[in-house]
Amino acid sequence: MSEHPDAPGDSGAEHQVAFDINSFPGGARGAVEAVLMVVDEPVTEEALATALELPVEDVGAVLDELAQDYAAAERGFMLRRLGGGWRIYTRPEYAPVVERFLLGGQQARLTQAALETLAVIAYRQPVSRARIGAIRGVNVDGVVRTLLARGMVTEVGQDPSAGAVLYGTTDLFLQRMGLDSLDDLPALAPYLPSAEVLEELAAEGLA
Repeated sequence: MSEHPDAPGDSGAEHQVAFDINSFPGGARGAVEAVLMVVDEPVTEEALATALELPVEDVGAVLDELAQDYAAAERGFMLRRLGGGWRIYTRPEYAPVVERFLLGGQQARLTQAALETLAVIAYRQPVSRARIGAIRGVNVDGVVRTLLARGMVTEVGQDPSAGAVLYGTTDLFLQRMGLDSLDDLPALAPYLPSAEVLEELAAEGLA
């Protein structure tokens, strides 16, 4: 960190939040947990170490400790390493409880926003959250989380160039839509953005 955070010309100074990790009640452990609660995609040890100004080895040790503690305490969630990053997930054993809460039985309906997002994923899969948001023109983080929780979409890999998580539809999606395969999806050409728009999005790395 700069020795003179308020020095003129330090463009990042006004955006830098200064803190002593050991001043927090839970120390590094609590700080790591706080960040894990707000990430939408797996976060790497290096990214956590940079944000918390800690050695990567220390962050890795904290993550391993948290994962073991959650498992030993039989919490309703678990900490997993996936695709090179860490994220908190619901324990599989509690899937029926989560499903009942989110679905409210078989009568639960998806919102218009969820349906639009699901359509983008179905026709453009595998697709990243950023690209979905670019196509819809809005932030889709919450909607994607809902679709994941309802089992309509799933993580299918990572973009090799950007490292972003890629999403695709599930067998449950096909069942609910009454389709045998994705080949049975109706033609979408009349509803797609123009070629010019798609080229602009691609040039910006969003489509």
